Amino acid sequence: MKDIYLSTQTTLIITLGVGAFFIALGYINLKKISDNKSLIIGDRNESIFSLTTSLSASALGAWILFGPASAATWGGIGAVIGYALGTAAPMLFLLNFGPKIRREFPNGMSLTEFVKRRFGTRILKIILILILFYLTIFLIAEVTAIAFLLNLISKTPLWITSGLTLIICLLYILRGGFKLSIITDKYQFLIVLVIILFSIFLILGNLEINSYELIKKNSTKLVSKNYIPNYTAGLTFFIAVAATNLFHQGNWQRVFAARNNLILKKSLIYSSIISFLIVLWMGYTGLISFSIDPKIIPDLAFFKLILLNDNVLIIVSILVLALALTLSTIDTLINAISSLIIIEGKEINKFLSGREIKNKSNKLILLLCLIVFVFASKGYSILYLFLFADLLCCAAVVTIFYGFFKKKINTRLSLFSIILGLSSGLLFFPGQNFQSSLLVGNIMSVENFSPIILSNLLFISFIVAIIVPLIILTIYSLRNSLR
Repeated sequence: MKDIYLSTQTTLIITLGVGAFFIALGYINLKKISDNKSLIIGDRNESIFSLTTSLSASALGAWILFGPASAATWGGIGAVIGYALGTAAPMLFLLNFGPKIRREFPNGMSLTEFVKRRFGTRILKIILILILFYLTIFLIAEVTAIAFLLNLISKTPLWITSGLTLIICLLYILRGGFKLSIITDKYQFLIVLVIILFSIFLILGNLEINSYELIKKNSTKLVSKNYIPNYTAGLTFFIAVAATNLFHQGNWQRVFAARNNLILKKSLIYSSIISFLIVLWMGYTGLISFSIDPKIIPDLAFFKLILLNDNVLIIVSILVLALALTLSTIDTLINAISSLIIIEGKEINKFLSGREIKNKSNKLILLLCLIVFVFASKGYSILYLFLFADLLCCAAVVTIFYGFFKKKINTRLSLFSIILGLSSGLLFFPGQNFQSSLLVGNIMSVENFSPIILSNLLFISFIVAIIVPLIILTIYSLRNSLR
């Protein structure tokens, strides 16, 4: 691959142009916000089109340009399918759960409201910290991804891209709130869809033989039934991505913003299909790229195929795609974090007015963006933190949503199941070398464990974090039913 595809000047001009377009779009469509509820969920009147495009655009961040293709190079077809299913699964879950929670909370705005009423403030504080941590890591990942891409294309310093993308989003999202995020998501999604379709024709059109035949010929193990990572990687990505996205405040804002339950259900079905297909395609490009060049850097698998032609128009298209993906996700994340601070602000300080809470929320968002800027500018790998955030969500997801259907699950038991699930998962959660964990290699010698366990620590940690709370809650329910 070349060192430079576009000059830094040209790259920044394109970035500023795309940013200016969405800032202008935001201010043109900016409506007066009467209260904090309008800032968080708009007017609760979103149509199928606006809800579908927003759910899809928010789910598909710049991570799809790196993550699925990278996972495919070592996790095979299983990782690709698991990643795609994990992205779509939360929307299918909300298909059933969303209308129920809307009926129970007709004026609701977040999942935390349900948690507070059902489990009390102790569980609320744990879940609130968990969600905010996850959303912050997600935000760092998105900004890092776009900074890395611009650096790859033009050697633009990471700090310039990080600062620029954050400033662009802040200029319109803090004033316009949720409704403006919905509006910009429509255009961002259409841009993404057009360029993704273009990439399909470009990549498949450049291959001399059928893509799947190429993969079977040069990378047999990646599509083999006997290749264990096809199963372990697939399940790991499915569990991690599905569990964490169930706690995504941006998704819950859109659940409560739908005009009615029928529109909500249709939008969730359409967006789940769209997200599944796009992530599936992006992962599939990793299989193709690895089949052409087994020495490819995993994170660059998709770009290896795209940049083969060294065509300026193609490079610009990918840059616009990445910017649209990034902005659609960042504005959703910023609005989601801001909304949680506003909603639960009274728990922090009961004497603050709605306006005071909003002002403090904006200040906290600016501080948070400064922290994100520092991390993204340094180019740190956030994979490990991302996986840790995923584990936190996995340990809590069963308890929280099990508790919605089983009213007898009390706060003490819920707290116990979450803590034990997380503790059990952390025992197997691998260190940064992914070769050992707290239990394996520290508390107990590596020699006491089979090679299968040693090579699947990440998978085991997620499975344990999910299953342990489920076992505890099931035993409790069975014991009560026998009384």
